Order: sequence, then C-alpha cells, then structure tokens
Amino acid sequence: MAEEKFNRKNTAVKRILQEVKEMQSIPSDDFMSLPLEENIFEWQFAILGPRDSEFEGGIYHGRIQLPSEYPFKPPSFLLLTPNGRFETQTKICLSISNHHPEHWQPSWSVRTALVALIAFMPTNPGGALGSLDYPKEERRRLAIKSREAAPVFGNSERQTMINEIHQYMLSKVPPVPQLPSSTITVGQTNSNASEDPQQINTTNNESPSTGDLAPNPEAEERAADDAHEVRVDAAAGRLHVSFRAEAAVSRDARPEANSTTVRAQKPTDDRFLTLAAIGLTVAIAILLVKKFLKSNGLAGFLDEL
Repeated sequence: MAEEKFNRKNTAVKRILQEVKEMQSIPSDDFMSLPLEENIFEWQFAILGPRDSEFEGGIYHGRIQLPSEYPFKPPSFLLLTPNGRFETQTKICLSISNHHPEHWQPSWSVRTALVALIAFMPTNPGGALGSLDYPKEERRRLAIKSREAAPVFGNSERQTMINEIHQYMLSKVPPVPQLPSSTITVGQTNSNASEDPQQINTTNNESPSTGDLAPNPEAEERAADDAHEVRVDAAAGRLHVSFRAEAAVSRDARPEANSTTVRAQKPTDDRFLTLAAIGLTVAIAILLVKKFLKSNGLAGFLDEL
C-alpha cells in the first residue's frame, strides 16, 4: 500500500492504517476486508453467513465507505451479493452505519462493524431502510449460489481485490449444509385422517379387533413419517393404537370387572374388623377386672369367678 500518498498526521489516516495492520496481522475466519490501494477510505469486504441460520455457507461481499471524520463519524455499508436480507447496491440502515450516527462509538472499528453485520443477518428486518425479508428457502438458495463466483463491481482494481477476497473466503467457508427435502409439521395430516371415518374409531361399545392390532410393516413405516397430535384422557380407559393407512385410535370403555368385586367385598371386610375389635376390647376388660380383684385381696372371689 502506498502509504506515502496520504497524510500520516491526519487522525483518520493514522486510524485507518492502524486497522489495516491489525486486519492483516490478526485475520479472521468469518470475514476479510481491505482498503483500496488508491483510496484507503473505501474498503472491500466479504463475510460468511452466520452458522445455524439460512445464511450458513454463504459468502457475502460488500463495500465500506469511511468518512473523512473517521473514527468520530460512522461508515456506510453497501452489499454486493444477493442475500435476501439486505438490498444490493443500496446503503443499508444499521445502528453501526451512518444512518444512526448517534449510536456510533469512536472506539469501534471496521472489524467491530463486520462482526456486528454478521450478527444482524438473521435478525428481523423490521422495515429498516435497505432491508429485505425473503423466505428462508430463498435465502438458502442464494447462500449456495453466492459461493459460485464473486460479484462484479467497479473498476479493475476493485474487481481484482473482490476476487482475491472471494478466493480467501472459499478456503474458510464450511460445507454447504444439507437441506431437508420436506418439512414435517405436527398435525399436518389431521385433515387427511378426517376424510376417512374408518381411520379413527371413537365408538365406546366396540373394541378393536385382533386384526387391527396386528402390526403392519408398511403402515408402521408410513406412520413414522407422519406426525400426529393425540390427546389422551387417562381416566377414560385404555388406549389402543392400530396401524392401517395411518395411526387409528380407539378407546376401550369396557368397565373393569374387578371394580365391582372390590366394592362387594368391602362391607364384609368392615364387619370382620369390627367384631375383632369388640372381642379384643372384652378380653382386655376381663384382664383388668381380675388384676383389680387380686390387688384388693379378693382372691377367693376371683377363684369363684
């Protein structure tokens, strides 16, 4: 970099050159950014999409324009790679951008701003200037497409730097995450089950046949793929599940025979316990009387008893 072209006594220039050295000496695996050779106030950058989001695996290029009053005034940001979260070729509105100078702190840097930009990617746009709210599936598609080639922007100097940054980020980007072929939601097949009245048996007077309870491998495999929400009342009897076209649910409302027997035996048990208690009380009373008579010298009377 031709540092001699710039006034090194200028506060902004001194700060920018310091950040360039830091960026080169302490590289990051999540982003890369460098200023143009001819204009150190304009930076080209690329960030990786945040992990565990629809942007994962994507490489997103952009431009940072630093003001002449930097670092006392915030930079502006412009995205070059289609991403579904921010418009391209448009200055975006962030709390770290020139749209909100009241939030900017002079201690922040280009590195700080790029870390914040990555964190902003999966957040709710909220109608902010330059924001988009594409479906997650479209954002995933754009993330994969962003790896194919660097965007075309500006003159040859800019394009050369963009291409170099893209090659560097390709060496850091994780593999493209595997996308599920379809999303299964709980209760999504309830409407199909209601179309066939034979799938759900709610008759209390009939119990399921033995054939219904026999496992069917094909039906079980399909039932494992379908998600159903079944609400069970524990006091309504035993629950039977049979596998046909889908999981069929029936309720066995037959009264339990043992409950009648238990209620019939309970009065008999109570009478037996009462008689036993009375007998024990009489025996204790007799022993007490005998002890009383013996202690008062009435042993003869005791013998007569």
